[in-house]
Amino acid sequence: MGAKIDTVDARTRAKPRSEPYWVRLAGGCMLGYRKLTAGSVGAWYARYRDPETGHRAKTSLGDFSKLPPAQRYDAAKKDAEQWFTHLGRGGAVVSATVRIACENYVKHVRTTKGDDTADDLQARFARWVDDTPFGSVAIAKLTRRQVDAWRAGLAATPVVVDPRAKTPRTRPRAASSVNRDCAALRAALNYAHDVGDVTTDMAWRVALRPTKGADGRRTVYLDREQRRKLISCVDADFVEFVKGMTHLPLRPGALAALTVGQFDKRHGVLTIGKDKAGQDRRIKLPKFTAGILAKLTTDKLPAAPLFAQGSGKAWNKDAWKKPMKQAAAAAGLPAGTVLYTLRHSTITDLVVDGLDLLTVALLSGTSVEMIEKHYGHLREDHAAEALAKLVL
Repeated sequence: MGAKIDTVDARTRAKPRSEPYWVRLAGGCMLGYRKLTAGSVGAWYARYRDPETGHRAKTSLGDFSKLPPAQRYDAAKKDAEQWFTHLGRGGAVVSATVRIACENYVKHVRTTKGDDTADDLQARFARWVDDTPFGSVAIAKLTRRQVDAWRAGLAATPVVVDPRAKTPRTRPRAASSVNRDCAALRAALNYAHDVGDVTTDMAWRVALRPTKGADGRRTVYLDREQRRKLISCVDADFVEFVKGMTHLPLRPGALAALTVGQFDKRHGVLTIGKDKAGQDRRIKLPKFTAGILAKLTTDKLPAAPLFAQGSGKAWNKDAWKKPMKQAAAAAGLPAGTVLYTLRHSTITDLVVDGLDLLTVALLSGTSVEMIEKHYGHLREDHAAEALAKLVL
């Protein structure tokens, strides 16, 4: 076994060598200490043998040089035992960091739900995880306290309202925004748990729960006349995209991602690619809407954007934000009117006009649960009318 390694004196007297000095902590579980030169701090290792397969694994624990020498053995022993427990539960030998877990999740989402959702996640992780100390934490060692601190820092960071202004204005970050960023991290860590990079979710199970009541219903609704007024105030370069939002209950990103090849002119069928809902869906369009889209396909290749900017590029939130804001102001629309308001307004009309919630959910690419949560209250009048018909 070599010299003892649990005391400072024993480690000081140990001769330098390339092979660690190993001590047994439990069956198949070894803790090692190695120093290559006399007087060096030395490094710690853990070695594990699977009792069922006999497979051996080894990992570096670091040198614990930030701790006093007398505390290093206990710290190394603790980390080694955590690693042994992780492997015993079927965890991966190499422990991924939070940043790597987020990167792996983005790759997974890109293949299962499409580029729009993956790009949104990637942008969130770039802001809040990638270049932070939190991002470098091994998820197998992640603690509730670290996740709580990350969330507190997120909530305390103000939102810059106009970053291009000489003196940018800020506002407190909304609880709903914090919920969305927490949901992204929670999904990434849950995915890491699913694939075995970590074997327990205790660090984030409670810490990343959404704040209840933060995601209230969208209150800005534009009636048909207001939508017509908006269209009349939109620049020619942007008008077809806005019309598309008034005719289809899609997310702006999903509409922007449509290509010419996704519209079947012969049958009037539009195939919506993978968006937030995570799967393709086909929508049979009415003749009027199909006719509008047919005109947009003229002299365009199948891979070209169906709704394109004047430059021929697809629309994105950076491109549509300013013209939408200007048009809403020119039309005298309520404060808080954004492009997503049109999706909310079209879904509201579908529900109020009596379309069943399952069909609304299929058209809009969301779950029936979410439609019921945000729009179910609109069906109260329909329920009252139905009950009235029961009167003899």
